[in-house]
Amino acid sequence: MNDAFTKQVQDFTRQAQEMFTAGKDAKVPENMSAFAEDAVAKSREAFNKITTAAKDNAKVAEDVLLTTQAGAKSIGEKIMSNTLANTEAAFEAAQAMARARTFPEIARLQANYFQQQFATVGAQSKELFELSSKVAKQTFDTVGQATAKSFEQIKTQG
Repeated sequence: MNDAFTKQVQDFTRQAQEMFTAGKDAKVPENMSAFAEDAVAKSREAFNKITTAAKDNAKVAEDVLLTTQAGAKSIGEKIMSNTLANTEAAFEAAQAMARARTFPEIARLQANYFQQQFATVGAQSKELFELSSKVAKQTFDTVGQATAKSFEQIKTQG
């Protein structure tokens, strides 16, 4: 069995050497070489376009997220500012009522506080709505610009 295996290895080695010797002078046809080079060049070009588009899309996503984050921060800051102002007004009203000497004076102070707060909350609500609308518009504008840019890239690359 050892002799049979050795013979098979020798036959394989001889055949491989004959194949390499025969192929030593063989040339790749020019049209096949040109086709391969063209395919590699087109693949590289497609890869570069896809890479550029991916980088651009990542930048667009970052811009949209930054716009959204900045808007959310502005809204959060406005809500916090309103809350602090309303809380301060409540403490001032409570302190004034605590100093009052009569029940009619307390009732008058409380009525004034409620009247002022209704006006203040109405103005704050309007401001917050306007800010929210502005933030939404900025976000949608950023998304719209990004979408238009992406479609333009697709048209020019397609």
